[in-house]
Amino acid sequence: VLQSSNSLKASYEDWLLTYGLSVSPFHMRWQTALFNRQFYNWGRWKPRFLYLWFSLGMVFGIVAMFGSVILLGKTLMQTLTQMLTEAPKAQNDRMLQVVVSVLRSLELSLHESGPWSVPGVNLPVSQLTYFFSAILISGVIHEVGHGVAAIREQVRFNGFGIFIFIVYPGAFVDLFTTHLQLISPVQQLRIFCAGVWHNFVLGVASFLALFLLPAILFPFYYTGVGALVTEVAEDSPANGPRGLFVGDLVTNLQDCPVYNVEDWNSCLGDISEKSQVGYCVSAATLQQLSFPARVYRRLDGTVECCSNNSLTDICFSYSNNLDRNLYACLPARKAIEASKICRTNTDCQKDFLPGFCVTPSLENQTRLIRVKHPPHIDMLYVGHPMHLQYTVSLSSFVPRQNFLSIDLPVVIETFCKYLISLSGALAVINAVPCFALDGQWILNSFLEATLSSLIVEKQHRELVGFLILLAGSALLAANVALGLWMVTAR
Repeated sequence: VLQSSNSLKASYEDWLLTYGLSVSPFHMRWQTALFNRQFYNWGRWKPRFLYLWFSLGMVFGIVAMFGSVILLGKTLMQTLTQMLTEAPKAQNDRMLQVVVSVLRSLELSLHESGPWSVPGVNLPVSQLTYFFSAILISGVIHEVGHGVAAIREQVRFNGFGIFIFIVYPGAFVDLFTTHLQLISPVQQLRIFCAGVWHNFVLGVASFLALFLLPAILFPFYYTGVGALVTEVAEDSPANGPRGLFVGDLVTNLQDCPVYNVEDWNSCLGDISEKSQVGYCVSAATLQQLSFPARVYRRLDGTVECCSNNSLTDICFSYSNNLDRNLYACLPARKAIEASKICRTNTDCQKDFLPGFCVTPSLENQTRLIRVKHPPHIDMLYVGHPMHLQYTVSLSSFVPRQNFLSIDLPVVIETFCKYLISLSGALAVINAVPCFALDGQWILNSFLEATLSSLIVEKQHRELVGFLILLAGSALLAANVALGLWMVTAR
């Protein structure tokens, strides 16, 4: 039995070796020479152009190495400041968002590291295809840059491969190390910087595709007329017979015009930050619709005057010339459906008819929002504006023909955004002078190219490089740790 087991194991290992497969706990990789001819064709195509291309990439890589240190330093300082502040602001944390993007792509940079984004936990299941596709493409483009640059510099190319670490895909190239060590430091820099350079180019190309998407899809989709509803979550407060439906075109939120998805997000942001707007109601209508109710204060200090638990009535506050704190319980739709937005009573004076600016008296952070989506009647939403933003998916592209998919532009947009985020983060992180990243080899080659005349002893140059790498690794580790802490603490 033991002999049979050993024979089976040997056959299995031979089979893996034959097909270039390597399997270990949490890690599987595949390496092949099938693409070597294609890599050599790319590496020998227009040598002069490739020389200029990878020389430009070398300059970018060196600048990115120093820039990534400055970026991570600023991010660390901002994170520490935010941690030490008693009431940290939820907004204005754009630098911290860089760290979050970085965490999502860090496993590609390290090739053997553990993941930071957990599919289905802090990454929506609906986004997994975009996430893994963008990771794989960013990793492949990164390694293609290294491989083509190596062939251009006469370094032997052994093969190309793809790996999966736990569930995260990535790519790698196998270069002949002896050849790599024999070429000059400047040639090494072209090779080592090629990965981050290609990731940067991929990010720029994705950004241009995203920017030009309205022009590219113009024959099939038109834009600038509103935000098209593509999905409404089942638990969304906008779901219901008087809510939003797939295919509806939102044109206004309150008095804020909506021409695209960016306007939708901007309008909701403004509504959440500003105080609740009022609605013009004539004195006659106010007297006709209001009914007496007990007025009492909620725990947060706001006033409630509707005590019948009705889903259609809302407490409104208003003022007249004599009393500034009057309250009326009104049926919301009848009172404000066709009313003008206002801030004061003077906004409601029309043809000398008396009118009042009535403002919904709601709990803090809660808003009454009138959503226009013609030809349907307006949707009246009561709740936090961000709940509406998170549970309704929209597109800026409206199909010119009914048979065209409303989801295709959203798919292209989302994929481009993932490529920009992940490929850009991969370029930034890989440029950091840190152990196991491209930045380690970029730094070593840079020091050899610039300090060989100032620091004659090679071991002294290596010591300088080691100390810089140690500091860069500590900076990156601190950002990762604090970034994770800030994300999980929320």
